Amino acid sequence: MFYSLRNRLIAFFVLLFVLSFGALSVLIFNESRSIIRSYIESSALEKMDEYGSYVDMVQTQIYDLASLIFNSDLTDEWDEAASDPKLPEGEKMLAHLQMSKYLSQTNNSYSSISSVAIYRQEGLWVSMGNQVVRDKAFLDQEWYRSFKTANERWLPAHTDDVELQIRGSANPVVSMLMPLGVFEPSQARNVLKVNVSADYFLEPLNRIHLGESGTIYLLDRSGSPMLSQNEYGSHGEAQSQVQAAREGWRKQGVLYFKNEQGQSQILVYKKLALTDWMLVGFVSERDLYAQLLKLRNSIVFLFALLLAVSLFLAFWLSHGVTKPLSRLVSAMRHVQRGDFDSAESRLPPARRVRSEVDFATSTFRNMIIRLRQHIQSEFELKLLRQQAEYKALLMQINPHFLFNTLELLSSLAMQKRTDDTVKVIVSLGKMLRFSLRLSDDLVGLKEEMKYVRDYASILQVRFGDKLRLRIVEEGDLASLTVVKFILQPLIENAVKYGFRQHPEAVVEVRLFRSDGRLHLCVSDNGPGMPEQLRLQLIEGTASSRLDEILSSRERQIGLGNVLARCRLYYGSLFEVRINAADGTGAHIELIIPVQEASSDVPSIDRG
Repeated sequence: MFYSLRNRLIAFFVLLFVLSFGALSVLIFNESRSIIRSYIESSALEKMDEYGSYVDMVQTQIYDLASLIFNSDLTDEWDEAASDPKLPEGEKMLAHLQMSKYLSQTNNSYSSISSVAIYRQEGLWVSMGNQVVRDKAFLDQEWYRSFKTANERWLPAHTDDVELQIRGSANPVVSMLMPLGVFEPSQARNVLKVNVSADYFLEPLNRIHLGESGTIYLLDRSGSPMLSQNEYGSHGEAQSQVQAAREGWRKQGVLYFKNEQGQSQILVYKKLALTDWMLVGFVSERDLYAQLLKLRNSIVFLFALLLAVSLFLAFWLSHGVTKPLSRLVSAMRHVQRGDFDSAESRLPPARRVRSEVDFATSTFRNMIIRLRQHIQSEFELKLLRQQAEYKALLMQINPHFLFNTLELLSSLAMQKRTDDTVKVIVSLGKMLRFSLRLSDDLVGLKEEMKYVRDYASILQVRFGDKLRLRIVEEGDLASLTVVKFILQPLIENAVKYGFRQHPEAVVEVRLFRSDGRLHLCVSDNGPGMPEQLRLQLIEGTASSRLDEILSSRERQIGLGNVLARCRLYYGSLFEVRINAADGTGAHIELIIPVQEASSDVPSIDRG
């Protein structure tokens, strides 16, 4: 895959952009997240400190006003007058009005306080603006009972009857309750209720932001929201975290946890020491890093865009550079296989040289043309040379056996063996007539065997009973063709070496077909041959040079000649097997492809 220059170029661009933008995106995101997290934490805690100071200021004003009323002589005189059963109702009403006026004057000194009222256990309450109301309904309200029984001094945001009477407003208020005259709420006849508008706490709290949608809640010491923040109930999974923070020793801090959906959440808290209230802020990491996530998405989009552009440039470059090179490489592969026509067709059309690639292509095209011409010339020369070598080897066979036969005739004539002489002359005539057909490279196996039998009859005359020559043909072999003079030299050698160490020679010639190949086997009882010579003959080194065979005077001339001609004619389709251990005789097996007489005769360079 990466052998292609185009693929490597594209892979380089992709890897370059993926690594650079990936590393840059991860680095920017992580560093920015750390910076934003640190900034948000410090900023939120700083804002909570400011808001805590603000709450402490409001609470201080509430406590100051309550302290003035608690310690005022006018409050004691009013309580005595209201509690005196002998005092006329008119004077009691006058005392109530004076107390109401005092409450109004005191309230005007504190801007953060919305209203003040005193509730008496017999069902009367007095407030600012001459408000004196006899209504026992407040005695059954939850806030009053909780104060009397459980000393709950702070009331979360609620609607107050005094606010409705004085201002006609149903806006929620946060209230502080305080007993008058005694410190124990259960023993108090009068309860002071100081109201502060919930908005007075809520408006500055809403200006503290955590991310895009993070909210900060003001909780009382029981963990309930003090202000009108009903959405606090939706953070049920964070209640345990808030409780853990409340019970911990830290006054402020940041906690990280996961909600029920597995999303990362951040909890920022600060404890208010004056009232044991607690500021708690919740924000999800996804919301906190919303802008950062947008930046990351922008980087990813830019990365995808640049990657697409880089891939386009890579393909464009490949069209101008790597595509011609790829076609050049493809043409080289065809040249390597010897397919010059396909190689030339793979090359781009010839054009004016404008670049190094064009020059390489033009040079390679010229090389193909010259190489094809050279190969064609070399092939023709090789073919002519092989044909000449084959004819020379073929011509070497005829004089060799003719010289031996003439010596036999001379011997027979001297012995006056007229019948044997005639018989040899007839056989020799047939052989000479057959051998003079030099234009035929292949002959029918039937004709070749007639030639062999004529030669065998001459040998029988020459050696008589001392020669046992057996010829066996297995199967239907009449229609096959073989190289001319393929068996006679082998039989001649077998007879010669058979007499070398025995008084009589035993020679067997066997022919058969197997797996589409013709096996020609010649065996003798001679001395065999050295292993080195056997290996040389099998490997072809002993008959590799024509001039050595033609000039050889050794007795292996016949075998070397036959092997050389078979290798020239059949090429790689020819196989020879020689078993000739010293002293055990020789077995030579020639294996050639089966060729029918009607088939086309292959060229001698078919290997």
